[in-house]
Amino acid sequence: MATKKKMLQAAAGGAGGAGLDITDVFSTYLYTGAGASGQTITNGIDLASEDGLIWIKRRDGARDHYLHDTEMPSANNYLVSNLSNLFATTAPVTPNSDGFSIGTTYSDYINATGDPFVSWTWRKAPKFFDIVTYTGNSVAGREIPHNLGSTPGMVIVKKTAGGFGDSWMVNHRSIPSTEVVKLNEDIAAIAISVAWNNTAPTATVFTVGNDTAVNTSGYTYVAYIFAHNDGDGEFGPSGDQDIIKCGSYTGNGSTTGPVIDLGFEPQWLLWKRTDSSANWGLIDNMRGFVSSTSGYDDAVLLPNESGAEALDRKFSPLSTGFQPNYNGSDINASGGTYIYMAIRRGPLAPPEAGTDVFAPVAQNTTSTPLVTTGFPVDLAILTSRSGQNRSVVDRLRGSTESSSKRMFTNDTSAETSSSGGLGFDNNTGYKDSLGGHSDSILWNWKRAPGFFDVVAYTGDNTTGSISHGLGAVPEMYIVKRRNGSDGQGWMVYHKDSIASGAANAQSSYLSLHLADAAQSDTNRFGNVAPTTTTFGVSSASANESGATYIAYLFATLAGISKVGSVTHSGTTNVDCGFSAGSRFVMLKRTDATGDWYIWDSVRGIIAGDDPYLLLNTTAAEVTNTDYIDPLSSGFTITSNFTAGDYIFYAIA
Repeated sequence: MATKKKMLQAAAGGAGGAGLDITDVFSTYLYTGAGASGQTITNGIDLASEDGLIWIKRRDGARDHYLHDTEMPSANNYLVSNLSNLFATTAPVTPNSDGFSIGTTYSDYINATGDPFVSWTWRKAPKFFDIVTYTGNSVAGREIPHNLGSTPGMVIVKKTAGGFGDSWMVNHRSIPSTEVVKLNEDIAAIAISVAWNNTAPTATVFTVGNDTAVNTSGYTYVAYIFAHNDGDGEFGPSGDQDIIKCGSYTGNGSTTGPVIDLGFEPQWLLWKRTDSSANWGLIDNMRGFVSSTSGYDDAVLLPNESGAEALDRKFSPLSTGFQPNYNGSDINASGGTYIYMAIRRGPLAPPEAGTDVFAPVAQNTTSTPLVTTGFPVDLAILTSRSGQNRSVVDRLRGSTESSSKRMFTNDTSAETSSSGGLGFDNNTGYKDSLGGHSDSILWNWKRAPGFFDVVAYTGDNTTGSISHGLGAVPEMYIVKRRNGSDGQGWMVYHKDSIASGAANAQSSYLSLHLADAAQSDTNRFGNVAPTTTTFGVSSASANESGATYIAYLFATLAGISKVGSVTHSGTTNVDCGFSAGSRFVMLKRTDATGDWYIWDSVRGIIAGDDPYLLLNTTAAEVTNTDYIDPLSSGFTITSNFTAGDYIFYAIA
């Protein structure tokens, strides 16, 4: 199905029809080295039919950044971003139709046994990325053609052969074409008129002078050309989405930096201060690009240095951009100027199956197991079946094996950092080092359009709307303050939950930590209805000045998820539009007191007793009650369950 989808997108392309998805042209993929055994990295990027670039960095050691592109003369060729070296020839990487393979003759930099690595892969695509190779002629003002299809946002040129090594020369749209910054150095932007011949690139060419680093006769060069989408992107289901931005900002010297508006949430960010010396920085959401409220949570690599990955306080991703969350000189000095390249979080297309975005997992070990879901996890809710707090951990707030930002659905306490955690830096699940129990259940979600989204925001004491990236109207969302226990706790909006005396759902609320019936109160969601791009909040409880919040947004996606309601009496069949029943069911009574019930297919949704847990308590699992039965189109509520009005959330 996924392969067929990509073929159709590639054939359609462009505005007015389906375009490529971000997952077709860019990937951050993490892997563990296999040494002399070699290995194949399956990241979904087709580099067999289209050219591209692979960038690899060992995360735990001082090893060079390795760059290999498909236009290099040999699979053994590579360049190093932190050095001025010419082509090296000792590390084989072979691109294929679904990623790349790593050879067996050289492993320390790209495949050292047992060591963690990150790889970033770009595929050539109009208005995203292009690669150009050329031989220098020493003619100032030489125009080099490219096929980007738009004016580049950033061009990086590197001499690959001839003479001695030369720096990586960077032309960025936010820097005058009389200047350069160098990818392998921490220096400020400097005037070099012979680099770009004082000429800005166009939609068809970029211009070079006669500097040895860009255009000496007989020497060979490669140019990596990155787009800047400004409302002209041609990606996503409708072929009209932007996915890459190159821009600049000015620092304000505060721990709350300026908001940089991209129009999308980034998954990958490269930045550099240009008015003073400072390292380049690179973060991504697979290793850790988090909404930090304190501490040092972003996993940072420096393209101009070989050092290991380090946790540092840098930027918080926002639903429409990013923001410095510290006043360090490399990211937010007062009056400092900074350039960046940002790539959009994907996917842009809705999932094709429930198994792509949700997985219930039963765990039965006290060790540190790998929880396998088949996808990168964005939200995990986990608890012991014998009774324990219901822990909530998500990628956006930050989660590693050593420390996870946790909250509990059964109480109103503020976010805390646990001594152990869930290592979300994994493409197919996570490492669970919380341990200490052998009877846990874990429910895992992946963010995807029309299905589920996560938003972090800071309150500004207004009643209004918060931007989201769900791509649909959220039919249920759950909001929790992170940095304090304000008594409001977990506030739940549900489209069908209208309290007695309330005018509508947005003037009603439920509390995830309580069994209470639906309550009428405009001071929860501000009586502001959600839209495809925003959800409502109130200054009194969900948007207090300086308070930090997390919101989880859910929607009905045909055949995959259903947010709805039912009036139950006797035996009630709940049609969710599924083809093979439900893997997850949540039920909550709204017209009277009633707990938040959870069932899942791992523990059993059968014609008989079905184990259930309650989100609002620490109670142990109940196993001897038949409250729901399987139904191919959804689920059945049995006559054993109390009659009343209920909301539900189900996943196929």
